[in-house]
Amino acid sequence: MKIAEIAAQLQPELVELRRDFHQYPEPSGKEKRTAARIAEELTKHKISVERKAGTGVVGTLTGSQPGPTVALRADIDALSIEEKTGKSYASKNPGLMHACGHDAHITCLLGAAKILTLIKDKLQGTVKFIFQPAEEICQGAQQMIEAGVLDGVDGIFGIHVWSDVPAGKVNIAAGPRMAATDLFTIEVEGKGGHGSAPHQGVDAVLVAAAVTMNLQTIVSREFNPLEPVVVHVGEMLAGDRFNIIGSKATLRGTNRYFNPEISNKLPEAMKRIAENTAATFRAQADVEYRFGCPPTINDKRIANIVQQAAVKLYGEDCLSPMAPRTAGEDFAYYLEKVPGALAFLGVSNPGKGTIWPQHHPCYDIDEDVLQKGAAIYAQFAWEFLNCR
Repeated sequence: MKIAEIAAQLQPELVELRRDFHQYPEPSGKEKRTAARIAEELTKHKISVERKAGTGVVGTLTGSQPGPTVALRADIDALSIEEKTGKSYASKNPGLMHACGHDAHITCLLGAAKILTLIKDKLQGTVKFIFQPAEEICQGAQQMIEAGVLDGVDGIFGIHVWSDVPAGKVNIAAGPRMAATDLFTIEVEGKGGHGSAPHQGVDAVLVAAAVTMNLQTIVSREFNPLEPVVVHVGEMLAGDRFNIIGSKATLRGTNRYFNPEISNKLPEAMKRIAENTAATFRAQADVEYRFGCPPTINDKRIANIVQQAAVKLYGEDCLSPMAPRTAGEDFAYYLEKVPGALAFLGVSNPGKGTIWPQHHPCYDIDEDVLQKGAAIYAQFAWEFLNCR
């Protein structure tokens, strides 16, 4: 029986699994029930299970013949969002929701695990199923790598369901697919006073506004216009009262880019502009810069294998173009260690109301895609191991 046919038969079971995970979302690093359910399902399929990095789970399936080792990864944590879908399977944990599709990722990978156990007597190598915690805070991948999950791994593949892609369509391409996610905080210190006498103080509110505007010149004047860069100030805390000159201000934000070399220049540019802008107004600025996830850059060979697997299952029509996204993914850390690729599986279906973007309180998926995700995971593993 073909992998797509097996996956289709599993569809009712996959829907049930996904709804179970959806009803009990857990925060990053505290995915205890989720991890236990994953381990239970893997054990049911006679796959050996290891617990890693606290709430991480790794299943290992060894084929009947020797060969390379391929890893398949899903993230398992939820978001601090109050769900507003009104669905019968809505979150039962107040203030928490699977609003980024991680419940679907878990389900698709568990489906792939079951499919591969049915054909393991023909597998030429080993499959590792990596269920990773704490993706939403950009910590889980590094923790899992430190725990040794990539030891002996020759290639890795992950799927992310995506609300901008039509349900059932697959996007996979080589090169940069998601951006770096750096964070920064800028503390501005001026001199307080009465709002009616601005000459007697140093207005931190004015300085913070000037710094915010001047930071945008980094994008427009310091980088090649063909290189995408985002410098975003998302939070400004300043002032105490309408008639008081603010003595302190805090700016927080994020930078996004696809070229890793940009990380060598951005911190220096921000520090120079913030400090010199503040000095213009007789104030001081201190910049704290923290590197987040690196860019997610797909390996060409692995991306080609994924594309071949998808086409073999569902034909050329299943492929969908999509430009790189400036959101981030800590799957990037795996890609720094071994060749791999991240694909996007569409879940958008206006007819079913699954139209909301990731991280929205009404976010939901077209569950018909679960069988496709499971099949693509499994078919990729087969192609990687058996079609060298």
